[in-house]
Amino acid sequence: MQQIAQMWTALDPRKRVVVVLASIAILAAVIGLSRMVTAPSMSLLYAGLESGPAGEVVRSLEQRGVQHEVRGGAIFVESGQRDTLRMTLASEGLPTNSSQGYELLDGLSGFGTTSQMFDAAYWRAKEGELARTIVASPAISAARVHIGNIGSNPFQRDVRATASVMVTAASGTIEPAKAQALKFLVASAVTGLTPEDVSIIDSNGGLIGAAEKAPTNAGEDRADALRQRVERLLEARVGPGNAVVEVSVDTVKNTETIRETRIDPESRIAISTDTEERTNTASDQGGGDVTVASNLPSGDAGGADSSSSQTSETRERVNYEVSQTERQITQGPGAVKRLSVAVLVNGSLTADETGIDVFTPRPEEELGALKELVASAVGFDEARGDVITIKTMQFEPLPVLGTAAEPSMIASLGLDMMSLIQATVLGLVALLLGLFVVRPLLAQAPRATAPLGLPNGTNAANASPGGMTALSGEIDDSRDDAGNLPLVSNMARSQALTGSTEDPVERLRGMISDRQEETVEVLRNWLEDKEERA
Repeated sequence: MQQIAQMWTALDPRKRVVVVLASIAILAAVIGLSRMVTAPSMSLLYAGLESGPAGEVVRSLEQRGVQHEVRGGAIFVESGQRDTLRMTLASEGLPTNSSQGYELLDGLSGFGTTSQMFDAAYWRAKEGELARTIVASPAISAARVHIGNIGSNPFQRDVRATASVMVTAASGTIEPAKAQALKFLVASAVTGLTPEDVSIIDSNGGLIGAAEKAPTNAGEDRADALRQRVERLLEARVGPGNAVVEVSVDTVKNTETIRETRIDPESRIAISTDTEERTNTASDQGGGDVTVASNLPSGDAGGADSSSSQTSETRERVNYEVSQTERQITQGPGAVKRLSVAVLVNGSLTADETGIDVFTPRPEEELGALKELVASAVGFDEARGDVITIKTMQFEPLPVLGTAAEPSMIASLGLDMMSLIQATVLGLVALLLGLFVVRPLLAQAPRATAPLGLPNGTNAANASPGGMTALSGEIDDSRDDAGNLPLVSNMARSQALTGSTEDPVERLRGMISDRQEETVEVLRNWLEDKEERA
């Protein structure tokens, strides 16, 4: 501790400030690292909520004592509790839909409310009520309803009410049948609105339940469906990857209308019968006409002749209706004209006497059975000209391209990569501050060392507080007898005095660098001594 205090006193004020700031930065980095290690990993729970639903979620988390963070409009919780909290909050109906219904009309007063304001509030309440009803379905998590009202203007013509509904599925997608039900729901709730004028849009921007156009690639879609059906059937017998199926479907691409009328003369039916009967009767009796015979005495003057006649006529008219058949046939595009199926089946490998695998094709009986299965699966029609070809050949093994994707060690440990990056950066900052800021400053500080001692007999007044006498810069000639000293070189003398073989110049430089204050004091005494002698 004393050495640290001496090093601190040896630093100038500027270096002291730098050391203090660097130490504070290192301490902050260490504290940040410790908090980062002990703090749990946070994951996003909900984002984009409005103020009301977000406040309800936060209040529910506080009541449960769950550690959470609010960052802007997002709520974060511990990664291990995120999924559990979502299910638990969903069971409580959180986050709730922020749409308001007819309670909006409660705030309207009779004074200061115009008809336009009331109409706007009414349609807003209607949209909120419809959104609430739609969200009540378990398959829908969020919904927004927009109604285009035509208003009450009597001068508007050819204007129809419309509506659009934006829905978000709880899982998967919205089926067209459910979208059709939503259309009828909205249309029944709004007067003058028809289901055809209601549009259902999912969260991805796609229109649900719209009138589908005739597919241009009906043949390709049907071929893919048949191919998958045949492959699933064959793989149950030969195994996955041992069958290749190709299906070609020749479809009708034109629209044809046939109108046919047939008349059968043999199958006539009497629809009416008209019968007419006529009878005519006539009689003639002798009359009183005067003739020559009647004047003769021997004539037939007194006789009278009579005659009668009768005529009968019958007519019958029968009306017949001939059997007639009339039919009209419209053939649209997509009808199958011809079907071709090609199937390639892999054989089996059997070991021979030497233990080498030998390819063995499948027997004809098995191929015939597979052909019957394929014909039943695709709807084979020989009269239509369909063809099914099935062969057995050896498959060539395909090399595996690329490398298999394996989870990294960090992913397997369940560590957060961003937290590791932050911890690494803070550790590097602390290390750099310690190595390149604090350590060089402390190394430059002069070390507290004992002053050089003097030989015995030196004046004790110049002794240092530690018990050693400090150098005064004066040479004592009384201790040296030049006559009794052997003649040696300066280097040998230095080595003899110090007992070291090190170069005296290098040793002197090291002593000067280690004892800077004492060296300066010696030089100052020498200079002052020369000035006095002068």
